[in-house]
Amino acid sequence: MAASIWKGYLSFGLLSIPIRLFAAARGERIGLNQLHEVCHTRIKMPLFCPTCDRKVERSEIVKGYEYEKDQYVLFSDEDLEKIEPESARAMEILEFVKIDEIDPLYFESSYYVTPEEEGKKAYQLLLDVMEESEFAAIAKVTMHQREHIVVIRPRAGGMTLHTMFYQSEIREVAEYTNREKVEPKEAEKKLARQLIEALASHFDPENRSNL
Repeated sequence: MAASIWKGYLSFGLLSIPIRLFAAARGERIGLNQLHEVCHTRIKMPLFCPTCDRKVERSEIVKGYEYEKDQYVLFSDEDLEKIEPESARAMEILEFVKIDEIDPLYFESSYYVTPEEEGKKAYQLLLDVMEESEFAAIAKVTMHQREHIVVIRPRAGGMTLHTMFYQSEIREVAEYTNREKVEPKEAEKKLARQLIEALASHFDPENRSNL
């Protein structure tokens, strides 16, 4: 059974829907390990303190925020739980927008939104209305110690959530935004349209492996 990465409530007006998030996709990459040339044993990276000049156990590790060079404010797990924002446990819907108004450039990671048993009816109610109205929800949630703005949209009979990049995280490239306008000839456009039509197809992600 897949492990959920977030558990809490999706808040919408008077509705509070208990939900879980599951990772919807992950990259498949070939990972190479560092091995000892002599015996081909995998090399492990020890936790080492240069001041004490010794290895340390994980139980000795604490978290700290560096406010000046080599000066830290320390936090225990209990401290971090106390300062967690409300969005760490409750995902509040801020507004609804038409899904085609959102530039896919802002999409970061994707997750499946599933209801707990007691929240299934409210989940289905919200899903049905979003499908009929073609609206997506914009919400706020804290995951992995970071607050995210997310978009929740109907998909394949359920809800899918996408974390979104903030406006400040979208890079601008001068070569892209300041391109000199070039006007192709009509004959060139006609040829390009013919090439596109010849390769036109319906999107099928399973066919990607054959390309």
